[in-house]
Amino acid sequence: MTMDAIRQRFLMCRPTYFAVDYAINPWMDPTAPVDADLAIRQWEQLRRTYLDLGHEVDLIEPVAGLPDMVFAANGGTVIDGRAMAVQFRDPQRADEAPAYRAWFEGAGFEMYDPKHVNEGEGDVLLAGDHLLAGTGFRTAHASHAQLQEIFGYPVITMQLVDPRFYHLDTALTVLDERTVAYLPEAFSPGSRAVLRRLFPDAIHATMADAEVLGLNAVSDGRHVVLPAQATDLAAKLRDRGYETIGIDLSELRKAGGGPKCCTLRLRQGKASK
Repeated sequence: MTMDAIRQRFLMCRPTYFAVDYAINPWMDPTAPVDADLAIRQWEQLRRTYLDLGHEVDLIEPVAGLPDMVFAANGGTVIDGRAMAVQFRDPQRADEAPAYRAWFEGAGFEMYDPKHVNEGEGDVLLAGDHLLAGTGFRTAHASHAQLQEIFGYPVITMQLVDPRFYHLDTALTVLDERTVAYLPEAFSPGSRAVLRRLFPDAIHATMADAEVLGLNAVSDGRHVVLPAQATDLAAKLRDRGYETIGIDLSELRKAGGGPKCCTLRLRQGKASK
């Protein structure tokens, strides 16, 4: 089967100030050493991979004192030229929100401010004609109604139950408009049932691959960029006809991030869905 790659526009933030100075998820251990230079080299490999695939990469200027700003997926949700800003749960990340909002506004997106805690594309994934919206640890369930009003897509709530997979994009990846891959154990029984109905041909990841953030992947419909350590998932993807590209982001994983966390998709209009 031949897959069609769709050219994407991404927003990324160089991990100039990356560190693990606090713990706001189970991956973070401030007592463990972090190689900031290695984190930058690994991130650069991810950025170059996107460029080599023909995608466009915009950059937001990193801000000193915001070590998690590298995780651009949490900076907003951008669909059909509209951008919804974010409100972080944890005070350590609060100052990222206005920095990303200012970038979206400067780039000409139609801006909307959140009424509730909402951590952007970390918990909001466009899958065909639906928005899959995570809740349970970060993004508030109350924010899902606002997402539907702003973007006009039916919103499907996904209840996350494992604190290691605290954002939706750590437990599920959208491969194309019809197909997703996910870790069943990361979701409540009701959410698993919904996923089975919506995506009967979904790829199920193993816990071993999820534990290296294998599902924190980026797909253009043909190529899937995912952590190099997620070997079983990569094999399943290739069996389905996708081309996989493994990237080592082991330093950024110390803060709970992978390729998707570092990547915010900028959808400028309906033609780019």
